[in-house]
Amino acid sequence: MMRLIAWRLVQLPLILLAIYTVTFTLAWLIPGNPLEQGEGRRPPAEIEAAMLEQYKLDNPFTFYWDYLGKATGVSYVLGQHDRPFDLGPSLRHENWSVNEILAAGLPVSFTLGLSAILIACIVGVAAGVIGGARPGTAYDLVTLLIALVGISLPTFVIGTVLLVVFAVWLEVLPVVGWGSVKHLVLPALTLAAPFAAYIARLTRYGMIEQRSVDYVRTARAKGVGNWTITLRHALKNALLPVVSYLGPATAMAMTGSFVVEKVFAVPGIGTHFVNAVLSKDLTLIMGVVLTYSTILVLLNLVVDVLYRWIDPRIEQ
Repeated sequence: MMRLIAWRLVQLPLILLAIYTVTFTLAWLIPGNPLEQGEGRRPPAEIEAAMLEQYKLDNPFTFYWDYLGKATGVSYVLGQHDRPFDLGPSLRHENWSVNEILAAGLPVSFTLGLSAILIACIVGVAAGVIGGARPGTAYDLVTLLIALVGISLPTFVIGTVLLVVFAVWLEVLPVVGWGSVKHLVLPALTLAAPFAAYIARLTRYGMIEQRSVDYVRTARAKGVGNWTITLRHALKNALLPVVSYLGPATAMAMTGSFVVEKVFAVPGIGTHFVNAVLSKDLTLIMGVVLTYSTILVLLNLVVDVLYRWIDPRIEQ
């Protein structure tokens, strides 16, 4: 187990370096000028040249190495910068650094993502257990149909339907905004829908597979009830595929909520990232990608550890 953790931690900087390089290349090639103001207005040529030099935007190689050193803390260790892990100033948000934007937006995106994953786990596992315990029945067909709809429909369609039903027709939940549990319900349900559907399918297939293994047949031959077998014996092993899926799913829920945040006007990182791409805010783009990439890699490591803890047969 410790060897796995050590090896993943060694891989982490190499993975992040590759992601940083690809993201920087694509972001640099985005058309536009990050120093442009609204309606295409630009500062005078002398000021623009000074700003380009200040932010290292006049040379891609200089910007690449300078930003990498500050973001990783290498420049701080070498005494070339006064702060570690400095993701730089935002090029489009005056008087705001990328670190400050992330500090303000990450808790919102994390709250939304984790709430969605919690809802997805509860709904998905429950639906999968009900369908997998009695395959071919009406309960199973209903869960399969709901899972198919959840996987097939885009989140913006699900979000629009929920807005119309609960915010416009029933008027029990707010349309947009943030600040209370009521504001969290609709975006969390919208974001949870595809994850719940996939978890339900994984749980169902796992339950059906476990029904045919020896220990389940033995328990059934001894007269143990169907639900006792399901919950006490088969469920743990049936959830192994779900555990594998939860790592990337959690990362996707926290980092892939850009559309949902836009639909419900949630002040998370997703909104800032979309605006950063549209305005070519290089420092904000790089900061968001590096932060989310680190979270994704670490979450995958946690899942691998949990997987080996649940099933000791897997090689350490």
